[in-house]
Amino acid sequence: MLDANRLRVLVEIAHAGSIAAAAQRLSFTPPALSQQLTKLEREVGCQLVERGRAGATLTEAGLVLLDHGERVLGQLRDAEAAVRAVAGEPPGRLSLGAFASAGKVLLPATLAAFGSEHPHVRLSLSDVEPPGGYDLVTSGDLDLLITHRYPGTPLPRTGGLHRERILVDPLMAVAPTGHPITDRSLSLADLAGEEWICGAPGIHNRVTLDDAAAAAGVRLNVTYETRDYEVALALIEAGVGVALIPRSILGAARGGGWVGRPLKGASLAREIFAVHRGRVTEPVPAMVAILRRTAARALDYSGGAPGGDGAFHR
Repeated sequence: MLDANRLRVLVEIAHAGSIAAAAQRLSFTPPALSQQLTKLEREVGCQLVERGRAGATLTEAGLVLLDHGERVLGQLRDAEAAVRAVAGEPPGRLSLGAFASAGKVLLPATLAAFGSEHPHVRLSLSDVEPPGGYDLVTSGDLDLLITHRYPGTPLPRTGGLHRERILVDPLMAVAPTGHPITDRSLSLADLAGEEWICGAPGIHNRVTLDDAAAAAGVRLNVTYETRDYEVALALIEAGVGVALIPRSILGAARGGGWVGRPLKGASLAREIFAVHRGRVTEPVPAMVAILRRTAARALDYSGGAPGGDGAFHR
């Protein structure tokens, strides 16, 4: 039977990308961790990891074992939590992973409310950009993942995890105050001559913008490439360019000098999900419940003057 601790070594190498980084995370020396990996490879009778100057790459056999290993480690952690719950021991920790803008829009109110209701639980937070993080939930390194999907990008396989959509976040066309969009919603065809601000090719919001432009039969000029919505809004406030920005980001934004409106002729939105293992114990359900409440308020807009058609003015 395979040793669970050696499975952990393989999982950590896969997640960290190198033997040295995995050794640091596990408080091993690199030679000691390599020795554990060699013993695991001897147990299964084949090479699991290809070692190179650029890091460690799992072989086909290593990837197969990784899939099983992540699930085994997650189930062992679930078993430990279940036994502690039966013994009457309150849960002591909760680890979250979230993408950057969720950290601004959803997490402050969520973590504050959770901390007030569950002061005995120690929280930890890691930055995890989509589509990553599912493997960390499977292995139990994360108890809860907050992730997103933009139009035109596929959702990762859940692999037995539970994925719940907690927010549909409309993408708004945003331009400087005084732009024609201030008075009425415009289509992509109307905005085809603008300088656009968006992520680089392959980034989620760029895929959405490129697909929407192709569907509208127009070619857009992305002049300024950034995946940071705060940078995009700062450029727009300075009178530079236009962008598609999630409504929740606009509601949380500070500053002014821009207006956001729904894009005419297109209904585009990013979806935000909470992902956790199938069998969960407290405090994960409590955190998800608070996330739902926060998400329900995330599209509210309290600053400026919302227009009758859903416009944001700043």
